[in-house]
Amino acid sequence: MDSLTQLVLGASVSMAVMGRAARPAKAAAWGALAGTLPDLDVLIDQGDPILDMVLHRAESHALFWLTLFSLPFALAVARWHGETDRWRRWWAALWLALVTHPLLDLLTIYGTQVLLPFTNQAWGLGSVFIIDPMVTVPWAVGVVAALRAASPERARRANVVGLSLGLAYLGWGAAVQQHVLAKARDSLRAQGLPAEQVLATPTPFNSVLWRVVSVGNGQFHEGFHSLLDGPGPIRFDRFDQGRPLAQALQAHDGLTRIRRFSDGFWALQAHPDGQLLLSDLRMGQQPHYVFRFAIARRDEATGTWLPMARAESAGSRAPFAPSVSWLWRRMGGVPVAPPR
Repeated sequence: MDSLTQLVLGASVSMAVMGRAARPAKAAAWGALAGTLPDLDVLIDQGDPILDMVLHRAESHALFWLTLFSLPFALAVARWHGETDRWRRWWAALWLALVTHPLLDLLTIYGTQVLLPFTNQAWGLGSVFIIDPMVTVPWAVGVVAALRAASPERARRANVVGLSLGLAYLGWGAAVQQHVLAKARDSLRAQGLPAEQVLATPTPFNSVLWRVVSVGNGQFHEGFHSLLDGPGPIRFDRFDQGRPLAQALQAHDGLTRIRRFSDGFWALQAHPDGQLLLSDLRMGQQPHYVFRFAIARRDEATGTWLPMARAESAGSRAPFAPSVSWLWRRMGGVPVAPPR
């Protein structure tokens, strides 16, 4: 999730655990810091944009390493405030603020390596968009109300209410995702399309309109389903995944990494300028993807693809005004085609 959401979640859980053992402002400040720390790995330059992508949310998001770090961190905080008699409470609060960060990230589609060093498998459930005000606002309002409350009891109540509302919304998103996946698989089968490898993830800032992607037989299919749609199957557009292009680059490290990191939701496209573009299909929508990389150039003399020494970022975002207009109408159940 975005940094603000992680900050207010860390503050909220820290205040909830510390209770009367620490002033709300103090508990919130340390919890906010703990909730932000895992994302500092973005400051590490891996030397290649593909590596920057697949190595984000790695060791700094691993439950094992965060748990080990939480103990000296909590001891240092307790000693700083002269509260060594409460170090166990600080440990519980800061451990929870740290580990809820990757657990929340798990609900997005990006991919989080929570079980390092035991496995580097990246998991992303995709039941919430990476920025969703319906998650952030209840937590932020609860934290602010708690900090301004006239009594500890009112502070606790405000924080718990805000925390609970945000968690309830996350539960709602997970339930809706299963509903959309079931409808998507039924729609794909009814149209004779591959239904074995399917993802459903919400479109930006909401949980009403969902994007569905199916991969199979060298193609991928993209469709959209709103909870306000009328009866009938989801309509899908078909696109080539570019598997023949991948044959020429079997040993390419970046291609291998993205194919694994995306759990098979990738595509290759030969661009007219002579570059070969690799896209992670999970984030964005056709033809605009946040994570797209130029990984090879065409040799005009031989017609073969020559791997680039270093991948180049080639991600793009859809034009803002047409996209917002389409998103709003499509959320309302109007069957308009997405901007291409």
